[in-house]
Amino acid sequence: MGNPARGNRERTGRLVETIHPDDRERVRSNLEQADPDEIEDTYEGRIVRPDGSVRWLQNRQIPVRDAEGNVVRVVGISTDITEQKRRENELDALNRILRHDIRNDVNVVAGWAELLEPHVTEEGRPHLERIADAAEHVLELTEIAGEYAKTVTDDQDLETKPVSLRETLQHVLDVRRESYPDATFVVDGEIPDVDVTANEMLGSVFRNLLNNAVEHNDTDDPAVEIRCETAPDAVHVHVADNGPGIPDHQKQIIFEEGEKGLGSSGTGMGLHLVQTLVEQYDGDVRVADNDPTGSVFSVTLPRAT
Repeated sequence: MGNPARGNRERTGRLVETIHPDDRERVRSNLEQADPDEIEDTYEGRIVRPDGSVRWLQNRQIPVRDAEGNVVRVVGISTDITEQKRRENELDALNRILRHDIRNDVNVVAGWAELLEPHVTEEGRPHLERIADAAEHVLELTEIAGEYAKTVTDDQDLETKPVSLRETLQHVLDVRRESYPDATFVVDGEIPDVDVTANEMLGSVFRNLLNNAVEHNDTDDPAVEIRCETAPDAVHVHVADNGPGIPDHQKQIIFEEGEKGLGSSGTGMGLHLVQTLVEQYDGDVRVADNDPTGSVFSVTLPRAT
């Protein structure tokens, strides 16, 4: 009769041989851990396949105990997370671009704007101030987006706090009116003076929805209407436009990453970002038909307590 311990060691040795050299000792140490209670239950590691390709695996080890509570075996479950790791690396690269390249260029713009100040007439001063404000806003956005990207790659929960809905939405509206002078933005009623559970990225939710309402509008006079409703535990913000609308078969996929609207030349990331952020706030976003034409995007956000 063979030696079970020797057989286990041989199986462990064959398994470890498939592990990437940089991860091998860590995985071997975990597999050979003498005390079952000290076994790391979940860990990541790379394997090298026979064709030389490298795959990332998330491994989970589950001790199986007998009636007396003794560990009789350990069951291992491995999940291929190579695609997830690839996306995390891409997001990390985007984070570095945002935090370095774009910030450097915007700092140059802000610097030149400051140098121009003594040479600008009173008539041109408001335009120079808008340039400076826009540069400052872009710098702020790159910082926020960088923090968000880091949160995603670190697999952490997004930190939220009470944020003023009126202040945030009104600011986004003011900037959109300047950016799209040929479009009409109307608020039906008032923007409620309430706090919602969100963070500094809340403005990106409304900015993308308002941009989307104008940029995908094929009418000569784009019109956007914003209407808010309050409930005891939530706030509903409706953004309606008079554009071409969204076909029923696209309504379910319009928020997917890379999904572009009709005639869009963008990246298809705007609405995906909207959904991602709103869900992180424990909210909801939906799209429906407007009457007689166009679309209505409805965002539900929890009220801050």
